[in-house]
Amino acid sequence: MPTEAKRAMVESLAAEFAKSTASIVIDYRGLTVADFAVIRRTLRSHGITYRVVKNRLAKIAAEQSGISALSPLLEGPSAIALTGGDESAAARAVLDVLRPYRTIKVRGAVLGRRALEAEAVGRLAMLPPREVLLGQLAGAMASPLTTMAGLVAAPLRNLGYALQQVAERKAAAGGA
Repeated sequence: MPTEAKRAMVESLAAEFAKSTASIVIDYRGLTVADFAVIRRTLRSHGITYRVVKNRLAKIAAEQSGISALSPLLEGPSAIALTGGDESAAARAVLDVLRPYRTIKVRGAVLGRRALEAEAVGRLAMLPPREVLLGQLAGAMASPLTTMAGLVAAPLRNLGYALQQVAERKAAAGGA
């Protein structure tokens, strides 16, 4: 029979899973309480929630919130980093914070409803921030339009240059 505390934990986790855009699962073996405090404090400054979870309760909460892709990652000692912001920035922050601790490993992640392996989390962390990607996309979309505008304006501009040269020649011929 589940206790009231376990029900509350499942409800809390389900609510956090529902509002998060990315969930990164970490095997935390070998960390001390002081290490946890440092990691949690640093990730909190990036807007990331870092929690140690019981696998069974986390699986139930994941199913309730519709993130069934999270269940296979929850084996052994598990901690979850949850973010509602930029996924690549969150992955970068988590990997940067965990880098000094050689014993812990990232098992994988869930972005939206899609599961990622640990290597994919590393590749995600290498992506530029969302604003930079949006700027690159806007530049890529604007470049052909700018080129086309220049090509459409070229004949009119060339006609203007030709008329100016004809006017200068007539003025020079009329003055001679």
